[in-house]
Amino acid sequence: WVSLARCVFTSTEQSRPSSMIKSTSCTRRDNTGRLSMCSKLCYAIGGAPYQITGSALGFFLQIYLLDVAQLDPLHASIILFVGRAWDAVTDPTVGFLVSRSRWTRCGRMMPWILISTPFAVLTYFLIWYVPPVEQGKVLWYLVFYCLFQSLQTCFHVPYSALTMFISMDQKERDSATAYRMTVEVLGTVVGTAIQGQIVGGAIAPCLPGDLDVLDNGNSTLLGSDFNITHISLDETKQAYLIASAVICTMYVLCAAVLFLGVREQEVPYFEPMSFFEGMRMVMGYGPYVKLVMGFLFTSLAFMLLEGNFALFITYTLGFRNDFQNILLVIMLSGTLSIPFWQWFLIRFGKKTAVYIGITWAVPFMILIVCIESSLIVAYVVSVAAGVSVAAAFLLPWSMLPDVVDDFKVKNPDSSGHEAIFYSFYVFFTKFASGISLGISTLSLDFAGYVTRGCSQPDAVNLTLKVLVSPAPVVLIFLGLFIFKTYPIDEERRQGNRKLLQEMRESDQDSETESTELGSAV
Repeated sequence: WVSLARCVFTSTEQSRPSSMIKSTSCTRRDNTGRLSMCSKLCYAIGGAPYQITGSALGFFLQIYLLDVAQLDPLHASIILFVGRAWDAVTDPTVGFLVSRSRWTRCGRMMPWILISTPFAVLTYFLIWYVPPVEQGKVLWYLVFYCLFQSLQTCFHVPYSALTMFISMDQKERDSATAYRMTVEVLGTVVGTAIQGQIVGGAIAPCLPGDLDVLDNGNSTLLGSDFNITHISLDETKQAYLIASAVICTMYVLCAAVLFLGVREQEVPYFEPMSFFEGMRMVMGYGPYVKLVMGFLFTSLAFMLLEGNFALFITYTLGFRNDFQNILLVIMLSGTLSIPFWQWFLIRFGKKTAVYIGITWAVPFMILIVCIESSLIVAYVVSVAAGVSVAAAFLLPWSMLPDVVDDFKVKNPDSSGHEAIFYSFYVFFTKFASGISLGISTLSLDFAGYVTRGCSQPDAVNLTLKVLVSPAPVVLIFLGLFIFKTYPIDEERRQGNRKLLQEMRESDQDSETESTELGSAV
């Protein structure tokens, strides 16, 4: 952090915005337009808040609502689904508004990031607070969950679109995206570690009395060595608040690094089209639709796994005291795998990386539900799953700029629509997340989930097995089948790169001639 601060300070002193390129802050860039490592690192750190909060919510919100806030599974499913559905709706709306934003002293994207941050951290903190009133709990969580998702959208959509404005060079954008994905996966590690380790040390006691309610012989104890702890529910609530406060602090720090360390390039302003025209433009572009639909199914698969893995480990496998460590192993494995996948996609192409990277976890998903409960096997599966999680993180964001470039080549007179492309992609992934969380919680409700129970009925254990293995596997293969029709291969991508470079050089020559003519007059 000290080195990063020195790097940002030095670049601030040495790099000033020129008359042709304005900036939100000052980061060094050499004469060839290459981004400095400091600039890429500062840009990457800006992606951490979304993943830190996302991993904490994804892994722990469901179990928090059921076992700590003690909501009915039906009410919890309503909160999770409505919150995600609302979040999905706000993405294209914010993308449209961002595309209409004019350049300011802070850029076009940065004001959205800067203004949304303090309100986002406040609403995030209140999600993890249990209100003292019983009647208003559902409304409390629904309101603050929706507010946080909206405010985080105001951060994440401009940040995602910022990829297109930090450099005009395709290789530099791919390199910055690799930095970003590494930090984002590291962000999931941090979020999982903070939430898991702080909350894991203060797990609310289960209620052994619930076993009497279950059918005789129709439940699974969490091991013969299971002991009821003396930790109160209030202490568990306090642990969740402490974890959320730490995460809020990191959110603000990362946003500050992004604002201070990243230069946003100014591009000519074009009067944007209407919202519905933009939607028709995006959804009518074949390569974009195929890319989004393919990753929609694969994202849904990993979201089902993410949302139910903590419950699966706790109840079906019986590792109540180890689930946070298993989740941490997944994220660490993913973080360490990102450089490998970046090398792989450069060496063998992005489509090949998709096929191999995302299918890598399938045998291990099948393995964990087919063999008898084993802690060693659980850790092995976690390492393997992390490798696929890394590919699922990196590849969509690495390939989306290729689609935007392809659209620019096919539509040279249409500009300024980057935020719309990114926002609709985020819309579909978040909508998939809402569907996965809603279906998961409703399925557990129908199966007879027992809140804070020391064990669950066999129907619940079977449901959890389906949600972490067969369902994700089917969705992965559906996504890959759709992705097979994706038309942008390496040859087309390199051709687009050359064409765009020629278009930029032609524009620069035209500007130079206009300037010289004006001077002569």
